[in-house]
Parts: sequence; structure tokens; C-alpha cells
Amino acid sequence: MTEQTIEYRYDTQLLIEGEDLDEDEIFDYISKNFVGDSLLAVGDEELIKIHYHTNEPWKVLEYCRSLGEIYDIVVEDMDRQARGLQG
Repeated sequence: MTEQTIEYRYDTQLLIEGEDLDEDEIFDYISKNFVGDSLLAVGDEELIKIHYHTNEPWKVLEYCRSLGEIYDIVVEDMDRQARGLQG
């Protein structure tokens, strides 16, 4: 059995609550400034859901916090999950 290599370790999900949010601008900024894949940025002017696989989730969180209040934050270690570990 070969061990699976995960390119981007952290599955990062959160909600941004703010004013005049633009999902396209947020998507473009994240994709241009942070390395990762599987990016989703969906919502409206007041609430955006972010989903992103990256090795540096703290940078994504810091950027999103600059846009408004962030909550429902989940950062899962997909490498640990792939190895059958919890946490």
C-alpha cells in the first residue's frame, strides 16, 4: 500500500460577515496571494463562505478577518485524516 501525499494539508473553512463583500474580489485575492487549491468563495454582500485547501491557513484567516467578522472557523488537517488519525 502506497502512502498518499497531500499537497495542501489544511482544509480551511469559515464565514465572513461584513458589508459590501464581493465574492469575486475575495476569490481573486485569495487565489493570487495564497498557495492552495479547491477554493470556493460564495455568498452575498453581507456573508461569504470560504473553503480552501492550503498549507498556511493562518494567512487566509488573517486576510478574511480584514474584511469583517469571521466565525464558524474549521481548519482540518487532511494529512492526519488520511492516516486515520483524529484531531
